[in-house]
Amino acid sequence: MSLSSWRRMEAVFSAAFVLCFFVTTGVHGDSLTVLQAPEFVSFQKGDWPISGEKIPDLVALTMGFSVQEDLSWPGLKAGLLFQRPRANVLVVVRGVDSLDLTQSVASYPLENPVPFTLDSVAETVHSLFAEDTPVVLQLAPSEERLYMLGKANAVFEDLPVTLQQIRARLSQDGSVLASLPLNSLSRNVEADLLFLSEVQVLHDITALLLRHKHLAKDHSPDLYSLELSGLEELSRVYGQDSPQYKDATAILASVLQKFAEDVYGLYSNSAVVEVVTVKTFEAPLTRKSRSILESKQISNPGSPYNLAYKYNFHYAVIFNIVLWLMIILALAVIAIAYNLWNMDPGYDSIIYRMTNQKIRMD
Repeated sequence: MSLSSWRRMEAVFSAAFVLCFFVTTGVHGDSLTVLQAPEFVSFQKGDWPISGEKIPDLVALTMGFSVQEDLSWPGLKAGLLFQRPRANVLVVVRGVDSLDLTQSVASYPLENPVPFTLDSVAETVHSLFAEDTPVVLQLAPSEERLYMLGKANAVFEDLPVTLQQIRARLSQDGSVLASLPLNSLSRNVEADLLFLSEVQVLHDITALLLRHKHLAKDHSPDLYSLELSGLEELSRVYGQDSPQYKDATAILASVLQKFAEDVYGLYSNSAVVEVVTVKTFEAPLTRKSRSILESKQISNPGSPYNLAYKYNFHYAVIFNIVLWLMIILALAVIAIAYNLWNMDPGYDSIIYRMTNQKIRMD
C-alpha cells in the first residue's frame, strides 16, 4: 500500500473519531425548549428539528389558532378542540446555543435560525378577541423596543422600558441585585448591567402579574414575547470561556426556570412557556417600535393609518352566509312581486271578495 493511501485512511479515521467525539460529548446547537405546558397541549419528546421561521406558526397552534400552511412537524400533537391555554410566553435568548434547563417538558433542535416575530399571532389575538382586550406584550430591553396592546397598556404602564429606566430600577428597593449571586459580574460594567437589566425585567413582569391576577382569569388568551441579548454582549466583551459569561448563563437558566413556574402558576397551570436559544441569527432583524399612546389608538398593529384588517380567518364563512342569504331574499322578493302583479282582486283577495258579496246583498 502506497504512502498516499495510508494518509487517506488516516484522514478518514481521524474524521470519524472527531465526529464520534462530538456526538458522544453532547455538543448542542440552537434549540427550542418548552419549559411549561398544560396537559391538553401535548408536546412529544424527540429530536425533531424545527425551522426558526416556523416558530410563529407553532405558537399560533399551541394557542388554538389556525395557520395558513400546515405545520408538518411531529413534535406537537393535536390537542382538544374546546380547550386552549390562557397565555403563551416566548423568550428568545441570543448569544447562547443552549441553557441548562433541567426542568422542561421537551426540547428540540432549532435549524435555520432566521429572525422571526409574533406580529401575525398578535394580530390574530387582537382580531378575534378585540372586545375582551387581551394582553399582548412584545419587549426587547437591549433595543428599547416595546409594543403593548389591550390590557397591557394599563398593567405594564410602570414597566421600565429604556435602559436608563431599568438601571435606575436596579438601584431601588426590590431589585434583583439583592438576591442574585453576582460572583464575577460587576455592577459598574456596561455589559454586565445590560444582562442584569434583562433579569430585572423578567422579575418585574411576574411582580406586575401577581399584582393584577384578574388578567389570568378572563376568557381571552394573552401573548408575551421577550427577546434577551445580554449574553450576546457578554460573549462579545469577555468571551464564552470567561467566568462572567459562565456565571451569567447559570443565573439566566435559574431565573428562566423560576419565571416559567411563576407564570404557569399565575395562569392556573394553563400557560405555555417556550425558550428559544440561538447563538446568532443569520440575518439582522429590523422592526418598528411603538409607544404606549400609539398602541391605544391604533386598532391594527400592522398599519400606521388605523385601517381595518385586510383578511380574517372567518371571512369565507361570513361571505357565504351573507351571499346565500341575499340570494334567497332576492328570490323571495321577486316571487312575491310576481304573484302580486298577476293577482285578480276579485278572486284572489278575501277583502275584495267579501266587499263584492256585501254590495250584491244590498
